Amino acid sequence: MRKILLAATLTIVLAGCQSTPEADKPAGVEDRTPGAGTKPPSSATTQPVKPGSMSGNPLKDPSSVLSKRTIYFEFDRDDIKAEFVPIVEAHGKYLRENRGSKMLIQGNADERGSREYNLALGQRRSDAIKRRLIVLGVTEVQIESVSLGEEKPACAEHDEGCWYKNRRGDMLYGGEF
Repeated sequence: MRKILLAATLTIVLAGCQSTPEADKPAGVEDRTPGAGTKPPSSATTQPVKPGSMSGNPLKDPSSVLSKRTIYFEFDRDDIKAEFVPIVEAHGKYLRENRGSKMLIQGNADERGSREYNLALGQRRSDAIKRRLIVLGVTEVQIESVSLGEEKPACAEHDEGCWYKNRRGDMLYGGEF
């Protein structure tokens, strides 16, 4: 019975988080004529290669703050700690400068608390990150926030060090989810 209730609750929560489709916009058609699609990428989506970096993509460069995608939270809290604000601000700047980029924020909780409570807490955490990004000038259509509750733990042990790793918000860009 609990599994049915959890499934119904999760379905309702996820249905409420879905983006609304744009007003009857026709579907795009792929152009397969020879030479189509050979236009060089726009400068808004490409980044210069930094000396010593592994790639030209700052999202994947370990020396870039943009490679950090996880925001950790205190027990039973959804406010962004000061030490993680620069990470959120860097992602806000990137999204502002790359309006075609999309982000999915997954809110997570540790195993303590009921499944329903942890789903709600995970949603509050992902929404906190989303609100901060919007304040920084990111458009709402670029960001989707969802809760995974306790269902996707980063660590499975039952101690404070592990629970801390599970109290998080993960920021994923289009193509990563």
